[in-house]
This record gives sequence, structure tokens and C-alpha cells, in this order.
Amino acid sequence: MRPAAASRAPRNHCLLTAVLWLCTITLFAATPVVADSPANQQSAIKTGRQLEVKRRWADALTHYQTASEQWPDTKEIQHGLRRSRIQCGIQHRYADRSFRQQLLTIPERQALSLFDDLVARVQSSFVEHVSLTSFVAHGTESLYLSLANQKFLDRHLPAGSTPTADRVLQLRSTLFKSYWNRQIRSSAEAHRVVTEVCRISQRILGLPASSVALEYVFGGCNALDDYSACLTPDRYSDLNANIDGQFVGLGVEIKAKPGHGLLLMDVLPASPAETAGLRPGDHVVRIDGTDCRDMSTDEAASLLKGPIGSRVQLGFRRAKLSGEQRLQVIRRPVIVKSIPLATMLDNKQHIGYIQMTGFQRSTANELDSALATLQQQGVRAVIWDLRHNPGGLLDAATDVLDRFIADGVLVSTRGRSLDQNRVYRAHRRGTNDLKLVVLTDGESASASEIVAGAIRDHHRGLVIGRRTYGKWSVQSIFPLAKSSGLRLTTAKFYSPAGHNLSKVGVRPDIDVAAPKTQDGVYRRPTRESLSTDADVRKALEELRARLAG
Repeated sequence: MRPAAASRAPRNHCLLTAVLWLCTITLFAATPVVADSPANQQSAIKTGRQLEVKRRWADALTHYQTASEQWPDTKEIQHGLRRSRIQCGIQHRYADRSFRQQLLTIPERQALSLFDDLVARVQSSFVEHVSLTSFVAHGTESLYLSLANQKFLDRHLPAGSTPTADRVLQLRSTLFKSYWNRQIRSSAEAHRVVTEVCRISQRILGLPASSVALEYVFGGCNALDDYSACLTPDRYSDLNANIDGQFVGLGVEIKAKPGHGLLLMDVLPASPAETAGLRPGDHVVRIDGTDCRDMSTDEAASLLKGPIGSRVQLGFRRAKLSGEQRLQVIRRPVIVKSIPLATMLDNKQHIGYIQMTGFQRSTANELDSALATLQQQGVRAVIWDLRHNPGGLLDAATDVLDRFIADGVLVSTRGRSLDQNRVYRAHRRGTNDLKLVVLTDGESASASEIVAGAIRDHHRGLVIGRRTYGKWSVQSIFPLAKSSGLRLTTAKFYSPAGHNLSKVGVRPDIDVAAPKTQDGVYRRPTRESLSTDADVRKALEELRARLAG
């Protein structure tokens, strides 16, 4: 999909950290990879530093995430967590083909113009005031840390080049002494300071001005919240495809597992990958003959991309199968359904089940179709499964809620600009009176939480499962130059009762213990497995009791 024109109004949506179907790249997952708990605080700090020295940034991030849960108030651990997150961000950027080919190649003037546009948008639209001093300081920090990142150094200081380690240290020292938390009083001053740093970096190390300015573009966004970020052209395109529910690719969500390859976290129903025989939990170890066991997610994703009709040869390993398996996948357009499964579970009590995996443009129509099919079978109650649903479009969430709630507020949003302050209300027409259970878990986020919060506040049904993720903010997507974009938090949302449950989440009415997963992979229920699903069984029990009463 082509990026929106600059004059086009941004699209508001609620989006959990990016599950972007390409394949799909999992960035920083909501739930960190499970790591062994450090024995004590000092050993945790020591291990983290060793991982940083070895520049094993992904491992360092996982380690610090685990350690920070045990010692949340330890500064050394929190600082290590911050450094490793930034370093992983740099790794992702420099593994991104569109960043290298479309952004790093732009002249200094365009890079500085991109910085100016980004700063202006943040100043006018971010949900909270962020000082220019803070934004520029975070850019300086990102540049400082990039000078210890091998991918950055390999790109700009190739082996055999004149600059030495002493000059790298000289530039880092200059950044720390002269620009760390430097006071910035205006956008014009921010522009001058970044230009000045570009000149110094060129003089000391010969760094291209665009590479320096882009650290202020992407790194400056570290001053914002966890859900705001500057998007490379590929990320921006993937996000638009995710919103529209269609893309060209394989239809898999991948996560790099060093030494083991690419773990398939999910495989879309009816996708090229599923058709070819891939399953969640498989490890891809070879792409067109190239060993990918130690590749980053982004490096592997660039190999998996390709035009419509092209073929990719994959080698993979699967539990209980010996040796490397091989197959061929043909890339083609994939339609991502919001509702991959809708079925009648109890024909005697007429209880239906609807699995909703996202909120996109087609969601309301898909729901209408699913309900119509179930109503033809005499449905009286519905289990609405929002587990592992990361969210999506705000309008899609209110549209589907309007099918179940007849009157009152569905959700409200509040931001710094007037157009972000809205109240979404229900309309009686078209509302059904089906008894309802909503299933949630720790990965039900954003738009899923809008639904769960409204169902709970209106006493429209039961929420069963586990506490939701706790992302109660609205992001708007703004197009930027060179086909890049900005995902920016522009408002917070509130339940009908006026609650914002950021970092808290919606508590279920009935808690059900989380199921054990293999390799940390969530396998969505199938028609065949629903009967053994603990959450579904509890929902059936509750609905049967209410229908009998």
C-alpha cells in the first residue's frame, strides 16, 4: 500500500507493539522471553555487563528484563535495560533494508528536514508535553550508544578505514561533555545543535551527516512512551498493511532464537505458510540455502520478503521429527481475517464461539457475518475470544461494541489537541441481546481492553481468563518524508466508568489459570481443541448456568 499523502488526516488506532504481518516481525514482545533468574543482584549486574561487552544486545535485553522484575529499583539494572533496548533498536534499524537503502542515502538537508518535521509533530500532537531538551538529549544518547554498536560501525567505519578507536572515544567524550542534556529552548536551536553535531562527527570520524541526523530522528523518539516510534519505510508499509488486513508474504510471525533459527510464533490460517505445511513452534533454520540460525529477526525477514509469485525454499526443524525438513513456499497476497473461527459449541443450549484476533477495517463486517450464521442456528449466547488479540483500530472496537451495548458511553479519549477529545456512544439500533462471555489474557491489549472494559462497566457480560495487558492509549499514524512514518501516542482512552487502566489492565470477573505453552508459543484454539480449552470450558459452565436460570 502506498503511504498516505501528507495532507491526509492521520488514522487513530490502538496498536500493541507491533505485530506486523509480512511474514510478520515480532519486535519487542509484550512478554519477554523467559530467562533463568539471576542468583543475586550483583551477579545479575555482572552478567548483564558481560553480555553488553560482547555486544549480545538481544540476550542482554532479555537478561535485564528478567532481572528488572526481581530488582525494579536497582539503577544499574534499569540503566542496562535502557542501554540494551536502545542498542536493539539500532540493530533493528541497520538490519532494515528500507532504512539502509531509502533513509541512509538521503542528503544532510533532507535528513535535517525530517528531524524538523518530526519535532514539530511531537510538539503539537504527543499526548504529553515533551521538552526539546529531552528529545534532543535522547538523540545524543542514541548516537553515543551507536558508536559501540557493531552494525553501525561496520556500515560507516569499514575495516581498514582511517578512523581509530581513539577517535571513536574522542567523539563519545565530546558528546558526553558538550551535548549531554544540553538545554534547548526552541526548534531552531534544536536544528542548530543537531547540525553542529553532524559537523563534529564528520570532522572526527568522517561519519555521514545523514547517519548522525537519523540517530536524532529515531533516537529522539526514545523520549516518548513505549508505543511511539519513528517508522522506517518498510515498517510504515507493514503497519498500513496490518491495518488494512492484507499483505504480500508468507503469513508467519517469527522470532529469532539464537542458535536455533526462527521460531514460528504464529502461522495465519489459509496463508502460504500453512498451505505449505508450516506450523507454530517450527524453527526455520535455512532460507534459500542460507543458514539463518544466528540471524536477527530483521535480517531473516529481509530474506523472506519478495514479490508476488516468487518462491522461497525453507529448511525447518520440528519437535518429534528428526533432522531438517524442507519445503517451498510461494509468496502471494494474504487476507488477514479478524475472525478466523466462528462456530456453535453447544447445540443444545445454543452457545456459540467467536475468535477475534485483531481490530481492522473489516472487523465489524466479519462480526456481522459470524453473528448472522450463528443466529441462523438459534444462538442464545456467545463466547467472544479476545485472547492474544493485540488491538488495532479504535473505530473498529467501538463498531463491534455497538452490536452488544444499546445505550451509553462505549469509550472516551482525551489528548492535548481538541480533535483527540471524543466520546463514543452506543446506538440502540442493531443491538443484540445475546448473553456474553469475553475471554482475555495478558496479551489482550488496547482495542481488546476497550471491549473488555465496556462489557464490564455496562454489566453486559462476564470477563473470564486473565488480566489484560494494560495499554490504554491511542496512537495516530503520520506520514513523513521518504515513505517513512511516525506512530505517536496522541490520547489516552477511558472506560465508560471513567477508568484508565494503563499498566493495570482489566481484571477478569473469573480468573482461570494460564495454560502451559511449548517454547512460549501461543497456539490459538482450533475447532477440534476448543473442548479441552480451560477458559472455554469455564465460559460454557457460566453461560449454561445463566441460560438455565
